[in-house]
Amino acid sequence: MSVDGTHFREAIAHFATGVTVITTNHGEKKSGMTASAVSSLSLDPVLLLVCINNRLPAHEAIEGSRRFVVNVLGEGQQELALHFARPSDDKFADIALRSDQELPVLDDAIAYFICDVHERFPGGDHSIFTGLVRECGAKPGRRPLLYFRSGFGSIRDSLAEELDEAALWYAGSAGSLGGAPFGTHPPR
Repeated sequence: MSVDGTHFREAIAHFATGVTVITTNHGEKKSGMTASAVSSLSLDPVLLLVCINNRLPAHEAIEGSRRFVVNVLGEGQQELALHFARPSDDKFADIALRSDQELPVLDDAIAYFICDVHERFPGGDHSIFTGLVRECGAKPGRRPLLYFRSGFGSIRDSLAEELDEAALWYAGSAGSLGGAPFGTHPPR
């Protein structure tokens, strides 16, 4: 039995993924694209994988440079994701980059992974690039941007919400008798 592409896309849209921007330099030109087909692969050695459409300029750039960056986008960065998903002569115009990195690391990324291409495997109309992670970093306290059922979303973090509520209650009652009574929740 064979599944057609439309039916597969409808079903796989129910699998929530993180949203990333894959970037690299090839010669003097920067290249970037939005990607959700990214995964951790190994801890020894530290590897991740990205799946890149064979027809995209980023594919040729990664093959040529043998290096790439996975920039993880955070909640509220839908416009940045769409910016890198659209064709453009200069996707990096007006995009803030970290000045301490040779490769294009987005200044607003909530996490980043700088990789050397370890291996490349064919995957239908895509290539699977495994990346040996050379450097990585993250900004604690930020929530990821998610892609689910052809739209953007975010994670509801009930523990963070409880802590926020507790901090509001404490701030409203600390040092005064005019705070919220014990056992009640402060107004939002």
